[in-house]
Amino acid sequence: MTDPKSHSAFEDLQGLLAGTFLSATALLPLTALGLVTGQTAGLAILLSYLTDYSFGAIFFVINLPFFALAYLRMGARFTIKTTLAVALVSLIAETVPKYVSFADIHPLVAVLMFGTMSGAGLLAIFRHGASLGGIGILALYLQDKIGFKAGWTQLIFDVTLFSVAAIFFPLKIVAWSLVGAVIVNVVIAVNHRKDRYIAM
Repeated sequence: MTDPKSHSAFEDLQGLLAGTFLSATALLPLTALGLVTGQTAGLAILLSYLTDYSFGAIFFVINLPFFALAYLRMGARFTIKTTLAVALVSLIAETVPKYVSFADIHPLVAVLMFGTMSGAGLLAIFRHGASLGGIGILALYLQDKIGFKAGWTQLIFDVTLFSVAAIFFPLKIVAWSLVGAVIVNVVIAVNHRKDRYIAM
């Protein structure tokens, strides 16, 4: 009999595919207006604006050191799924823009699309035992090792990231970017309930 608290391999695969597709395509309206976001994805977007390298390549490379931390804290199963999720987001983010564009979109619509799509994508990824790597893993690792709250690590990183963005981009861009980041976090905070969704 199948354990109702666990996902089958097929369920994990479709969940990760759906989650990574949503997460990657959510970036299109955001980057069409030159906006950024928080966490590792935000750093990759910022670096893609400031260099000749693509988001997909930067996002995957940035995450490489965090895979080791993921293995130490979460084990092999989580690390394999997370590596797959990061690779899929990188690949999809490189491919989809060739077929879709947002030449004319209002910033409010862009951040609403980004926030809700990205939030839904991350929820799917979380519920199938993976993450998109990066600062979240480092935050949990530091919390385990030295007792520094994970939320503070993530907040410090995001404040630093948006502060750097404010140096290079108009404050209007940074302000809309913050709205998008808030929407993502609200979607996750309201819907990511371990007491309701415990399958890994």
